[in-house]
Amino acid sequence: MAVKKIRPVTPGQRRKIVNTFDDITTSNNPEKSLLRPQKRSGGRNNTGKMTMRNLGGGHKKRYRVIDFHREKEGIEATVKTIEYDPNRTARIALVVYKDGEKRYIVAPNGLKVGQSVASGRGVAPEIGNTLYLSEIPLGTVIHNVELQPNQGAVLARSAGAYAQLTSRDGKYAIVKLPSGETRMVLVTCRATIGAVSNSDHALEISGKAGRTRWQGRRPRVRGVAMNPVDHPMGGGEGRSSGGHPRSRKGLLAKGYKTRSKKKASNKYIVERRKK
Repeated sequence: MAVKKIRPVTPGQRRKIVNTFDDITTSNNPEKSLLRPQKRSGGRNNTGKMTMRNLGGGHKKRYRVIDFHREKEGIEATVKTIEYDPNRTARIALVVYKDGEKRYIVAPNGLKVGQSVASGRGVAPEIGNTLYLSEIPLGTVIHNVELQPNQGAVLARSAGAYAQLTSRDGKYAIVKLPSGETRMVLVTCRATIGAVSNSDHALEISGKAGRTRWQGRRPRVRGVAMNPVDHPMGGGEGRSSGGHPRSRKGLLAKGYKTRSKKKASNKYIVERRKK
């Protein structure tokens, strides 16, 4: 994996930095049995009224069904290809199980074509294998962490993300998350060994507004550029700062804590995330 700077022959390419896609092992021919149509609303509801702003357009794409559960325990699978997924920042891997079934998984960093991956109890803690937190060695870098048993992976799934298993205390494992938060997770939850692939995604620079439109994001108008009737930070003579940062509905932004102090899961958080 690496990034490259585009030769600045046009204004849109002057600051553009893109991925080289060196880790992709196949052309754009995804497994047809694992493709699903993806509906796009453009931010409109069933009556055509816009309910979400700044959505619309974007390149047409189909959803790749990803196996976040990895419930086929005790059956080895072989990595067939490493592919690009337009729906996520990470790479995905097509694995073929010994019984012939094909599935997509989120590819960890360092996964190679032809490598064997497995899940379940008694599996070796190697890259790409999914184990219970009770069987993963302490200090191991993990990703695709479940928050509840058999729920499927919900934590550390984006490009380059990883968590770390720091300790175990009774029926709970202490996991340090990518945000810096330390949290207790049941040891009966599963996680995959290694960090998520495509860690260079954070180094990419779009270079032009059109690439954002390809991703389905329409232009967003700043609040201070609006009129007072449209936004709490709008109006003023000349270029005014707009006062305290607020959302369009008047809620404080940039530092205001929105998490409920009475939330039931607060007791599982050992240490809050770093600013």
